[in-house]
Amino acid sequence: MNKKLSGAFVVVLIAAAGWYLTQSLATENPVSAVPSGASKAVAGAPLANVVVPAELSARAQQGEKYFNSVCASCHGANAAGQDGVAPPFVHRIYEPSHHGDMAFILAARNGVRAHHWPFGDMPPIEQPLTDAVLGAIVSYVRELQRANGIN
Repeated sequence: MNKKLSGAFVVVLIAAAGWYLTQSLATENPVSAVPSGASKAVAGAPLANVVVPAELSARAQQGEKYFNSVCASCHGANAAGQDGVAPPFVHRIYEPSHHGDMAFILAARNGVRAHHWPFGDMPPIEQPLTDAVLGAIVSYVRELQRANGIN
């Protein structure tokens, strides 16, 4: 087999594995989605039941305030997502090993193309946010994730 054909095969194999992984992750939600008795999700309803920690660090408390003013209108209270609007951040897909802190920062600054969820592309946040504000928001999200078993 020549090198070009071998290289193309490897690229196709990696792409297929990546697609399979994202499909399996999107269907596995360690945090229960929609209440168990619900037959149909209501538009705007939370997509995850989020356990909020009894105490947040000072930085995460500040991040919660920023999140509520900048992010919650789409990503819901306590980052639980909203059906038909935006995904929950308290979900295995956003664990630090898959979406590092910088992924959140870049998404807020530059927007992001839809790749795990059917909500469409996320536009960049219109108001400029400082590194400190974005860092506090990420701290808040990470503390919520840890409280819900996402490390």
